Amino acid sequence: MVGLVIVSHLNSIAEGVCQMSQKLSAKDLVIIPAGGKADGSFGTDNKKICQAIKDADNGHDGVIVITDVGSAIISAGLALTALPFELAHRVKIADAPILEGAIAAAAKASENADLEAVLLAAENAKSIPKSTP
Repeated sequence: MVGLVIVSHLNSIAEGVCQMSQKLSAKDLVIIPAGGKADGSFGTDNKKICQAIKDADNGHDGVIVITDVGSAIISAGLALTALPFELAHRVKIADAPILEGAIAAAAKASENADLEAVLLAAENAKSIPKSTP
């Protein structure tokens, strides 16, 4: 099953998104938070993200990384460069809203969908309307 990593500038946000996504997905889906800096302060940490990716990887299905804004995206990219090649080529950073993207990705991954399908589900979450006409 494709694993998920949630990256936010605040650990509490990353953990909350993981908790909500886990409630709406398969029990065995691995969703790892990577929020805040190593000391718990506001920011992002590419080493923390790198470790989260390793923890979310099952060795063959891959990992989707979903971030909030700004340096979270940069840090996720830097984390990819620190991974072994065989893992790095199984990791995708989604261009998706953090909460809606995580929920959509978790639902799709719970169906044992492949990496590209989970990525597409996360990225398609950008177009989900929050109100009805």
